[in-house]
Amino acid sequence: MTIATSPSTTTAKILPHPLNAWYVAAWDHEVTSKGITSRTIANKPLALYRTQDGRAVALADACWHRLAPLSKGKLTGRDGIQCPYHGLVYNSAGRCMSMPAQETLNPSAAVPSYPVVEQHRYIWVWLGDPTLADPTLVPDMHQMDHPDWTGDGKTIAAACNYQLVLDNLMDLTHEEFVHASTIGQDELSESDFEVTHTEDSVTVSRWMHDIDAPPFWQKNMNDKFPGFEGKVDRWQIIHYYYPSTICIDVGVAKAGTGAPEGDRSQGVNGYVMNTITPESDRSSHYFWSFQRNYRLDSQLITTQLREGVHGVFGEDEDMLTAQQDAIDANPDHEFYSLNIDAGGMWVRRILEKALAAEGRLDIPTTFAPKKEA
Repeated sequence: MTIATSPSTTTAKILPHPLNAWYVAAWDHEVTSKGITSRTIANKPLALYRTQDGRAVALADACWHRLAPLSKGKLTGRDGIQCPYHGLVYNSAGRCMSMPAQETLNPSAAVPSYPVVEQHRYIWVWLGDPTLADPTLVPDMHQMDHPDWTGDGKTIAAACNYQLVLDNLMDLTHEEFVHASTIGQDELSESDFEVTHTEDSVTVSRWMHDIDAPPFWQKNMNDKFPGFEGKVDRWQIIHYYYPSTICIDVGVAKAGTGAPEGDRSQGVNGYVMNTITPESDRSSHYFWSFQRNYRLDSQLITTQLREGVHGVFGEDEDMLTAQQDAIDANPDHEFYSLNIDAGGMWVRRILEKALAAEGRLDIPTTFAPKKEA
């Protein structure tokens, strides 16, 4: 359904993070059976490692005995982790298996062990009710490991609340101003867009017809079609999945060749894969990758795209950090919303509903849509 929102509506700047959800804790290659990775997710310090048979594990990073960080310890046996302070050993379920100072194990000696899923090149963890941790709820990011796509990405340590990153990605008109030299152009704010949603997803679609390709996309067209010149049709189709994954279908094709109808053969198509994990109330782990479905054998293009997008996202990082600083300096100021915020407002509504179900938000407060069609 398409929606319109009132430009005068206000909304809270910062939302808590739901716990009954899958969040990325690390790239798959970051978690090994040779050592322990420390990472804080949703204010919870975790110790991440692999058992000897390769299974990823996420334990609370605090020993039952004196809360010493397990991530400073060492791996032992098939699936054990030893506290660095007094040598207590825990298995992958978090149960203490050995206490060097005594033979009798205290039956309460355990640390929380969190459900883990390894999918789409990432390690996902569930910090809420473990009985609700359904692996089928992991967001669809199949372009990350499908043979028809290739690409690479990085992680940004974003000094801002996770919701600010979601807002940034759900409204790409900021490209016209923040990324003017690479992917921005006037047509972004001049073009119409459509917003649709389900119970746990939001899609924002924008097409720009018969325009000049911005520098980033002109280069990509020349990579696939050497010497290409002329106008293009450009698209941005933003897919949000609860709680904090946004996959953006982007590209350009020779103007008038049928891309809006589904024929993208005379164009270049990419997917900007983003999944944002709250670290604390004002910091986030921002995992991203740029995937493409052309010239799959070219490592040069993969590297150039990764570094090019990294530069673009660096501009976003600067803006988001400055925005968080301004929020901290103006705690009483609420956000006001424009029509371009429609997608992000639906995201907030989905998050508010989830938080209310967890008993962490009384009543959804974002907005009531003016109309639905």
